Amino acid sequence: MAAKVVGCKTVKPLLSANYCEAHTRVVGLYKAYYRYIPYLVRQFDIPKSHEDCRWKLREKFYKHACVTDLRVIDMLIIKGYMNLKEMTENWQQKGHVMHNWTPSAERKPCDFVGKFLSGID
Repeated sequence: MAAKVVGCKTVKPLLSANYCEAHTRVVGLYKAYYRYIPYLVRQFDIPKSHEDCRWKLREKFYKHACVTDLRVIDMLIIKGYMNLKEMTENWQQKGHVMHNWTPSAERKPCDFVGKFLSGID
C-alpha cells in the first residue's frame, strides 16, 4: 500500500510579509486615528472629550492585541483604514461614531445558582 502524501498549502500574505511590517502598519493606523480625534469631536459634535476618545481608541486596539496571524492583522488594518476613510469623508453619521460607546451586554447566567442569585426565574 502506498502512503498518502498530504501537501501543505502556503498562503499568500495580504499586505505584510512579516510581523515587523504588520506592527509598523498597526502603529501607523493608531497614529492616524489619534491625529483625527480633534476633528472627530468637532465634526460629529459628539458629547465626548478628546481624552474619552483616546481611551476608547486604546481600548479598541488592545481588544485585538493577542492576534498573531499576519493575515488577520492585515485584514483588521484594512478594515481600520476603511472606517477612518468613512469618517473623514462624512460617509458615517453621528450615530455610527457613538455606537462605539454602547455598553457591552452582560451574559445571562445559565446555571441554577447564577439564575437564583440574579433573580431570574
